[in-house]
Amino acid sequence: MRAPADQRFPINLELNGRRREALAEPRMQLCDFLRHELGATGVHVGCEHGVCGACTVLVDGVASRSCLMLAVQAHERRIDTVESLARDEVMNDLQQAFSRHHALQCGFCTAGILMSCVEFLERVPSPDETQVRDMLSGHLCRCTGYTGMVQAVLEVARQRQENTVENDNHV
Repeated sequence: MRAPADQRFPINLELNGRRREALAEPRMQLCDFLRHELGATGVHVGCEHGVCGACTVLVDGVASRSCLMLAVQAHERRIDTVESLARDEVMNDLQQAFSRHHALQCGFCTAGILMSCVEFLERVPSPDETQVRDMLSGHLCRCTGYTGMVQAVLEVARQRQENTVENDNHV
């Protein structure tokens, strides 16, 4: 049995650490739901085919293309968008490194790239340049040439490792 196309379903989820609820049509993409129903406008919609990566968000901690996921699939899941990165309007270390290394220009792709970088650094805390470039190959950026992005990710990884060593030495 199919649901009518105009029927809307309640979607309950955790968005950037807050419980949220809104209604979604059965075929509504997650990216559109986040932007239009929940106001998470940092989620950008580029190709709508999962190729460009601009719409990347974290779904239960895993980088996912929100244009390839239906809103109803996000029910009772944890979704993090680029809006989750800054605290009290202060950019996090990754955002600051992107700024320092001029890793963005127009900024359209940046939100999705940052979210992939967040997940990547959780999985690979000490990456080499090849690993970073491989991760970034899943994103399309027409402006930067990726060099600044690679430098930013490597810098953050190095700083986080140094902070971990310092904290371990003080215990």
